[in-house]
Amino acid sequence: MKRNLMLLLIVAVSSFPLLAQARGGQTAAAPVPYATANQVNALMSQLESTATSTAADLGRLRVNKWKGPSDAKQQADANRQSILRNLETALPGMISAVRGNPDDVAASFKLYRNLDALYDVLSSVAESAGAFGPRDDYQALANDVNSLEHIRRDLADSVENLAGSKETELARLRNEVHAAQAAAQAAPPKKVVIDDTEPVKKPVHKKRVVKHPVKKPANGSATQQNPTPQSPKNSNPQ
Repeated sequence: MKRNLMLLLIVAVSSFPLLAQARGGQTAAAPVPYATANQVNALMSQLESTATSTAADLGRLRVNKWKGPSDAKQQADANRQSILRNLETALPGMISAVRGNPDDVAASFKLYRNLDALYDVLSSVAESAGAFGPRDDYQALANDVNSLEHIRRDLADSVENLAGSKETELARLRNEVHAAQAAAQAAPPKKVVIDDTEPVKKPVHKKRVVKHPVKKPANGSATQQNPTPQSPKNSNPQ
């Protein structure tokens, strides 16, 4: 089932950008159904509750008091600390990402891979507790392992269904792209007439301005005075 799930996820995640580019960057992704969103939220709540109880059970372990080889106890304690770090730092962010976007295949698959790793390591710690530790420690961890196993299976089913719906959506988008390409090839080419002749520009005639010369008075005088005529002298005849 893991191999088929991986193939579906690779196809779903890798094909959407190509189809979006072919359709001009637009995707018509259908919203996640309300019932599916409620199922995802309920599953995330179960996971949070299981993570809280698991962290509490791991915190109560006294691995140094177990009866067994020192290297086995050191490995069990290292696994215990690794699980606690994951539960406190990595897991909450993954749960929030899936809860905020239930139809995100990448976020759901990332959470599934993390739960798969947690299940393997927690099972190893539980086996060590059963072999070297008190029965109460083993029983508590065994319950946590069973809860995590159920959640992991439910999440795997959810991711597989989500990948299947994405594959159906991809098939529909491919058909739309192929139909659009076929219609574009069947349509007659459009004729485009380009008029590259430039209009003749009329010459612009400038008005000629005639300047009249200004006469300047001679010797710098503005006016010239006329001489006063002299009266003739009277002569008496003798």
